Amino acid sequence: MNYSDLSRSYSVRQLTVADYPAVYSLCSANPLFYEHCPPFISEEQFRADLLALPPRTTVQDKHYLGFFEGMRLCAILDLITDYPGPEIAFWGFFMLEKTMQGQGRGTALVSELCSALSGMGFRAVRLGWVRGNPQAEHFWKKNAFVPTGVTYDTNGYTVVVARRELT
Repeated sequence: MNYSDLSRSYSVRQLTVADYPAVYSLCSANPLFYEHCPPFISEEQFRADLLALPPRTTVQDKHYLGFFEGMRLCAILDLITDYPGPEIAFWGFFMLEKTMQGQGRGTALVSELCSALSGMGFRAVRLGWVRGNPQAEHFWKKNAFVPTGVTYDTNGYTVVVARRELT
């Protein structure tokens, strides 16, 4: 996957352990997320997230990406390709830098990503939000993600699985 194809607005690259200070800064400014989806960001958790794979996927399917304006980390996306099936992109984690929220920039990035993924042959994006997190639910519904009717319980909270068809 050519990461530059994912965004015209940001430079995109795979995140590494060396990016932890920037990741910590971005994530720690979003405490509401961690109230609903613990544990709070830590270097150990970040290292684990960089390597975490869903069932039936390989490291070639995993793209833990940073979206940058110059040296500034603006967004993070954990993208798994062809999961849970062919031509489906799974977003395991998405977070926008706090000062950029509420300005339409997250919606613009989601739109740009969906368009790029569609151009790469993906027909849908699938993700989950924590039930009871009104900010997440509102954001994803506003961005045309529709609950699939599937939920699952994990680590003391319930995840609502949602999907957006790509055209």
